[in-house]
Amino acid sequence: MGTQSQVVDRLRSAFLSGVTIPEQFRQTQLTKLMSMIKDNEEQILDALHKDLAKPKFEAIISEVDIVINELHYAITNFTSWMQPEYVGKNLATKLDDCFVRREPLGVVLIIGPWNYPLQLLVSPLVAAIAAGNCAVIKPSEVSAATDSLIAELIPKYLSQDCFAVVRGGPEETKVLLQNRFDHIFYTGSQTVARSILQAASVHLTPVTLELGGKCPCFIYGQANIAGAARRLVWAKFFNAGQSCVAPDFVLCSQSTRDALLPALRETLEEFYSKAPQKCPDLSRIVSPRHWTRLMELLGRSNGKVVLGGESNQEDKYIAPTVVVDVAEDDALMEEEIFGPILPILTVESLEEGISFINRREKPLALYVFSEDSSVIKTVLEKSSSGGFCSNDGIVHMSLPTLPFGGVGASGWGSYHGRWGFETFSHRRGCMLRGWALERINSLRYPPYTEENLNWLRWTTSAKRSCTLM
Repeated sequence: MGTQSQVVDRLRSAFLSGVTIPEQFRQTQLTKLMSMIKDNEEQILDALHKDLAKPKFEAIISEVDIVINELHYAITNFTSWMQPEYVGKNLATKLDDCFVRREPLGVVLIIGPWNYPLQLLVSPLVAAIAAGNCAVIKPSEVSAATDSLIAELIPKYLSQDCFAVVRGGPEETKVLLQNRFDHIFYTGSQTVARSILQAASVHLTPVTLELGGKCPCFIYGQANIAGAARRLVWAKFFNAGQSCVAPDFVLCSQSTRDALLPALRETLEEFYSKAPQKCPDLSRIVSPRHWTRLMELLGRSNGKVVLGGESNQEDKYIAPTVVVDVAEDDALMEEEIFGPILPILTVESLEEGISFINRREKPLALYVFSEDSSVIKTVLEKSSSGGFCSNDGIVHMSLPTLPFGGVGASGWGSYHGRWGFETFSHRRGCMLRGWALERINSLRYPPYTEENLNWLRWTTSAKRSCTLM
C-alpha cells in the first residue's frame, strides 16, 4: 500500500493547508485543464483511435468538446455556486445570519471506465476541482493508450500536490480502495460497483455510482419511421454500441417492427456503407475479451439475426447487428449488451410496453419514439429511469444544465454542471448568532413554565416565518 497511501497522504496534507479553497486556485486549475485538452487534441484523438478505433468525428463530439463545454460552464458559473445561500427564518432567529455554505469534501477518488476514457474521467474531475477538492484519478487500464496519455498529461498541467493519477488493474484498484477518501466517484459496471461499496463502507465514505443498465427504446403509436431509424442507428452504433446510454433494445409492435426493418437496413448502408468493416466511421470493440463476450451472447440468443452478424476477431470487429424474435428471457436480455447488437422485442399495447419496462431494473436512460405527445407523457409519468429523452437517443446527456445519473440499479447520484459541483460539496448549515434578543432566548431556560412553552412555540412556529429577502 506504500506508494498509493503516500500519494493520498500528500494530497490530504495539501487539502488541509487550504490551498484548494480560494476561487483563484480553482479558476487556475480549471483553465489549465482546458489547456491540457486543447493543446493535446491530436494526441488525445490518436489514443482514442488506438484504444477503440474511434472516428475523429465521434471522438471530438463525445470526448473532447463535451469536456470543453463542461469546463466552460464550470469556469463561468462556479463562483456563483460558491456563494452562501441565505434561507428563510422564524421569529426566534430573526436577527441571525442563516445560510448554507458549500464546502469541499477533501480528497476524492474518481475511477473512470474504458468506453469514453477521457470524458467520463475528466468531467467528474472538473466538478471536483470547481468544488475545491483534491483528487486521485484512476483511468481504466483497458483503454491503455488513453490511460498512459492521461498519466503523462495531468501532472504536467495540474498541481501535483493536489491531483494525482494512479494506474493499474483490479489488484491495484483494490489496494487503492483501502485508503480513506472523502468521496468515491465510480463509472462502470454493477459488479465492480458492489466491491467499491464494500470498500467504501469500511471508512463510511459516500459514493457516486454511474452505472449502466439496459436502456429501452419504446416506439409506439404514430412514428416517423425514417427519422426513428436514423436516430436509433446513430445512438445505438455510435462508439460501436459501447455507451452506457445507448438504446439497448427496442420495444415496438409487430407492424412497427416490419416497417422499421427496411428503414434500418437502408440507414445502416447509408451510414456505414455496404462494407461496414472497411468504413472508417465505425469504432471497434475495446478488447478481445469484450469481443468474445459479445459473440457468445449473440451465439446463445434464440433470436434471428436479420441485419449484420458478421465479425472478425483479429480486427475486434462486429458488424452493426439487428436481431428479431427475441423473447424476454433471451440471452441478449440477461445483461447490458454494450456492443453493436440491437434486439427488437414486440409488445402490442402501451400498457404492455410500460409494464415490460417496469418489470426490469431501472435503466440509466429511457427513450420513447412517438409522434403522439400523450404516449410520451404517459410513459414518462408511469416509468422511472436515470434520464428520459423522447424521439432521440444519447443527446440529453450533452446538456450541462441537466443532472446526469442513474436510479436504482443504474446508479446513485448525478453530475454535470452545477449538479457535479453539488456532488463534490458538503452543504453546511450555518447560523451566526449575536447576543441580542436574550429575552426571547430566556423562554427556553429552566425553570420551565407552561407560559414560556406557549411563547416559545409561537416564536419558532413555521407559520410565522420571516423570509429574508
